[in-house]
Amino acid sequence: MCAASGIPAIADDSGLCVDYLNGDPGIFSARWSGIHGDDGANTAKVLESLTDVPDEKRSAHFTCVAALALPDGRTHVEQARFDGWILRSPVGDQGFGYDPIFRPDGYAISSAQMSAEEKDAISHRGKSLRAIAPHVITLLNSLG
Repeated sequence: MCAASGIPAIADDSGLCVDYLNGDPGIFSARWSGIHGDDGANTAKVLESLTDVPDEKRSAHFTCVAALALPDGRTHVEQARFDGWILRSPVGDQGFGYDPIFRPDGYAISSAQMSAEEKDAISHRGKSLRAIAPHVITLLNSLG
């Protein structure tokens, strides 16, 4: 699309990887329960899958890959992680997706209890998009 349109494109994708579940839901995070975008059902499935799993084995991370594609075929790709733990029940009402059951490393609260600014500073998506930003700035500067 980028080559055909002549317009640069930015895209990102992310997923939750639970170590005890061998990296699931991973790339299927948005539709792991079978219903695309049903955050409640997806979260419930993770919690059900970990019902009898002890706290010390509930490690997880989010991964985000962000990419900038240029019409000349060049690409810039950045990947970032957001490490933490799966809680036993949802806590907090900020954010979306798995945020209510994810406690970031070094924090006593879920990512759904963080402000958008606090979460962005440490999250997988924030890190990967900040890493892509210099390439976007270089592109914009080259346009004059």
